[in-house]
Amino acid sequence: MQFLLLIYDNEQRFAKGYDPSELDKYRAFGTEHAAAIKGGNALQPTQAAATVRVRDGKPVVTDGPFAETKEQLGGYYLVEAADRAAAAAIAAKIPGARFGSIEVRPIMTFGS
Repeated sequence: MQFLLLIYDNEQRFAKGYDPSELDKYRAFGTEHAAAIKGGNALQPTQAAATVRVRDGKPVVTDGPFAETKEQLGGYYLVEAADRAAAAAIAAKIPGARFGSIEVRPIMTFGS
């Protein structure tokens, strides 16, 4: 079963760049869980984001995320795990869990 592990943190922590030791911890996490990780990426700050809504058949694009929050989506991993508990165990090892939160969400599959 696949799960998306969504990494939320206060992006102000990274306003001056990333701590090399933090990046090393992410590299170690990636190595340790390489068999489970099917994909993932870090995201650029929310200032680079846009939100798109369609109203009356016309797209409306606004700068930034759709909501003001204390924590922002900063990245994700797509992992293969036996169940939610196994995915949560992997999520608990993501370095960002020490400062922010990790949302564990099952991937929805549709019959063919």
